[in-house]
This record gives sequence, C-alpha cells and structure tokens, in this order.
Amino acid sequence: MLSLEMKSGTSPEPIQGNVGGTDPGPRNIELDRQNPDVLTPPRTDHGTLPNLKFSFGMAHNRLQGAGWARQVTMRELPAATTLAGVNMRLNPGGIRELHWHKQAEWAYMLYGRARISAVDQDGRNFLDDVGVDDIWNFPAGVPHSIQGLEEGCEFLLVFDDGSFSEDATFLITDWFAHTPKEVLAKNFGVSESDFADLPADIDRTRYIFQGEVPPPLSSDTVSNSYGQRSFSYHLSTQPPLKTSGGNVRIVDSTTFPAASTIAAGLVKIEPGGMREMHWHPNAEEWQYYIEGSARMGVFASEGNARTFNYQAGDVGTVPFAFGHYIENIGNTPLCFLEIFRSPHFQDVSLNQWMALTPPELVQAHLNLNKTVIGALRKEKWPVIGDLNRRS
Repeated sequence: MLSLEMKSGTSPEPIQGNVGGTDPGPRNIELDRQNPDVLTPPRTDHGTLPNLKFSFGMAHNRLQGAGWARQVTMRELPAATTLAGVNMRLNPGGIRELHWHKQAEWAYMLYGRARISAVDQDGRNFLDDVGVDDIWNFPAGVPHSIQGLEEGCEFLLVFDDGSFSEDATFLITDWFAHTPKEVLAKNFGVSESDFADLPADIDRTRYIFQGEVPPPLSSDTVSNSYGQRSFSYHLSTQPPLKTSGGNVRIVDSTTFPAASTIAAGLVKIEPGGMREMHWHPNAEEWQYYIEGSARMGVFASEGNARTFNYQAGDVGTVPFAFGHYIENIGNTPLCFLEIFRSPHFQDVSLNQWMALTPPELVQAHLNLNKTVIGALRKEKWPVIGDLNRRS
C-alpha cells in the first residue's frame, strides 16, 4: 500500500505488492489518513463511480449572532439528488426565526435541548421540548420555529429535495420588510404607525438571532380551540432491534405519521461489526455520520465498485438500488443515520435473499461449499458482529 508517512530526508516507501507507485508529494497527509480506502483502494474496486462523500466541515458556515448553519446539497454532493441536509447550532436562547419551506423538514437532535413550535393549515398548534436522539418533522408549507434551551442545541435538518437551499426559506421578517405598511395595517386591523419599529433595513432578516431562554413548557403553551397536532417523535424511547454487532432504530410513517415523506434508520455498530450487504428497492440513501470511523463499499453493476471512508460530520450517499455495506473500522462504536425520501423504510438483505432461494441454485452460481450454504440466514440481521473479534 502507499505509505501514509514521509520522513524528512528519505525516499518514499515502495508500495506493497509492487502495485501502483510511490507518492513523493505534494500531498495532504491528514486527508490521506481519513480516506485510506481512496488512497489505496481494495483490489475489488473497479470502474467509475461518482463521489459519494462530502463533509459538513468543508461546507460554507453561515455565522450569526446566536448560532450558525451550514448545508450539504446537490451543489456540494451531486450524487445526492433526493435529499439535502443542514447542520445548525443555536446558542442558549437562540432563535431560528418563524419560517416555512417548500420542502418537508425532518430533523435529528445531536446535542442539547430545543423548543419547537408550529401551526398547521387547520389552525392546530404544537409546542414541545426535544433532546438528543429526538426527531421532528414539519411538512412542506407548515410554519415553525426552533429555539435553544438552557444549554443550547445542535441538530441535523434533512429536506426532501436534493436541490434545497437554506437561503430560500420563507422568513416572517423578510415578508414584513417587503410588504407596504398600509397593507400590513389593513391586514392586521391597526394603523401604519404601529409598524414603526420594524427592522429598518429592507434586506435584513433575523434568521438566527438572540432571545431569552423560554419559560417552562407548561407555561409557554398557547391554548387553542382548534386543538393540537404532534410533529415530534422521541426516538430514544423506542426499543432498538438488537443483533450480534449492534442495533438499529427505524422510524418512518408507520411509527411517526407526521413524517410522510422521509424514513430513517439510526444505526449503531460495534467495533469490527458491519451493516450487512444490502440495497434499498425504493429510494436513494442519504447518510449522516455521528461518531466513529466507517468504510463503505458500493456496487453499481456493470463491474463498477468503489470504497469510501467516513468520520463524524460526514455525509454519504448511495444511489438508488446500489448494493453496499458499511463496516466499523475503528475501535469505538460507529453511529450514523441512513435516511430516505420515502414514507417507508425498506431494504433487501443479500444474505436473506440467498437463504430463501433454493440452495442448489445459489451453489450453481457461486460454487459455494456446504459451510457457506449452511451459514445463510433466513432472518434479516441489519448489523453483523465480528466473530473473530468476539472470540
């Protein structure tokens, strides 16, 4: 393999196995360390696949007085055509101003706690406090807001459109700034002078701004004769599906009806374990890596396959129906989200497919011995442990 080190005054080390060549530089050693399977791909990699990785650490960060936001969309990761993501931080009391989108907004809490609010088209309102591992979903066009509680918060937003732009959000301050005061006065039944204190700069919006930490939830609720509607889901309370190598929590419209366009799995893999070889028959996959180190191999048919590496804060994507696996190659647990623009979570297990097919037919294709045929599982195991590590 190519060496990841270059000692001063020495020639580059030769590639093992007499494959490739040395790399005398220039080179980014830290980037090579993070992507060893790109620098020296497995012999099974072949052909051409698009890039399937982009890090939020490389995304433009929009800094505000009470937080920040950065996005990964088709502009940064062209292979991700159906979903886009925003990573956002709100300081204690920081407010993501009242707004709405043309796309549905699905969210996963990464740190801290937040208060979220919304009102739907039938006048039903909503208010809830969410913490780590909690989820919310605001359908397209539903106005909402987010505010950091005592410790502030950080979260991932996912939108059901790969070309989404956070800058295209419909902001309440933006609309007020671009509406004549006489129209505002007529709409709200007051005088024009009552709007004298609106922000003076017509191009200035709040977006993320500082507010006071809100009072307890019980005293902040607005009574409403139209009733309430839930837009949050406390994923941490859902029992996980446990297997030999980790666990998975799946959330889609079956368990969280408010999320009718986005389904997801929260996957945790122990060191040496892997997300089994599989594919998704209904949607492209969009991934967000929360912790740990991963290697993903992707099979694209026609002899094309490529391997990528991921760390915390990275976004990955797998085009529709491409076969793939994800390994934990670190010494700590790997945790990531796999997300789909679909009302339902669906995957096809390679192992289960083979186990439920006549064994003589499988053997005829691959010349497998009886040990392999006997090890095939009729039950789906999303995460597989490392037998050698466990022994």
